[in-house]
Amino acid sequence: MNATPRPYLLHGFEVSFFSAKVRVAMRYKQLFMEEKRADIRMILKRTGLAFIPIVTTPDDEVWQDSSEIIDRLEARHPNPPLYPETPLHRTICSLIELYSDEFAITPAMHTRWGTEESESMTRARFGAMTGSAEAGNKAADAMVKARFAVGATPEAGPAIEEHLHACLSALSAHFESNDYLLGNRMSLADCGLMGPVHAHYWTDLTSRRLLLETALPVIRWIEFCNAPGADDQGEWFRADGIPDSLVEVLGVMGADAAPVLLATIRAVEEWADENAKPGAEAPRVIGLAESRLRGTRLSRAAQCYSLWMLQRVLDPYRDLLDVERARVDSALAGTGWEPLLAYHPRHRVEKRGFQLIFSD
Repeated sequence: MNATPRPYLLHGFEVSFFSAKVRVAMRYKQLFMEEKRADIRMILKRTGLAFIPIVTTPDDEVWQDSSEIIDRLEARHPNPPLYPETPLHRTICSLIELYSDEFAITPAMHTRWGTEESESMTRARFGAMTGSAEAGNKAADAMVKARFAVGATPEAGPAIEEHLHACLSALSAHFESNDYLLGNRMSLADCGLMGPVHAHYWTDLTSRRLLLETALPVIRWIEFCNAPGADDQGEWFRADGIPDSLVEVLGVMGADAAPVLLATIRAVEEWADENAKPGAEAPRVIGLAESRLRGTRLSRAAQCYSLWMLQRVLDPYRDLLDVERARVDSALAGTGWEPLLAYHPRHRVEKRGFQLIFSD
């Protein structure tokens, strides 16, 4: 165990998308930790934002944003590692994190709120979770609105479900032969994907039925990640290679997600061309981005934060040696991620404290 004088505190909820991402990272690293039911008033006081989860450290620092939390855990507690060393594997980790955080929120919100049955069940869970039917319904009302903001509309429902079934099928085939995404050891990629798959698909009753009926290897992966024996795990894939089953997973993700994500980034950049000022806070949402998913119109809120997440992919990718980048490009050829990796943003954002600002 990574011993500390006092525990790390994870403030979140079981049903929280990003709490699931951070929780498995902390368990894998065998940290002295406790999980606390999130108190939004306390979180607002400490961060100025009503976002969960946050982590308070043994020395009472407050960390917010799941990606930064895991970065900081890796820096403080590098063993066992979550970040592979090879260029291809690290690029895959960042792409799957990007897919999970920025695209998979759409199918996750669809499965939670997209039918009368799932909405009714989730409203009941929110009431139980908050201890008040009134408070639970108020939180649920906000999530129903957020569902439409991420493009999970009734009209897009069939295309979203096509993507979800294809993704679960590819993941099941991969997990038939591999314990985790990058082989037989957890990585950042597993943490990222845990957000939609565990917090939504598995904890929500209607989508849990889908997993039980069609994706048993995915359920096994969920169990492995949530009760990890880090010392007993094997190795990541050797050298800088990946099996065909992972190429298939990346292909489903890239073909559907990359065009949607690029539409979001282009909308943000077009807005920034006219409105961004260096050092100014970036607004959370600047409007809508129009794209298509499996032939169906998809309209999603364009968030400046998506540009920050894209930088997490592109910055280390651009820093690779030419020969390393060529190997990555060869391995990912045909997966649909090529246009995103080729994109050159005109603007940059950075974090200052808990705020996202346009870079100087």
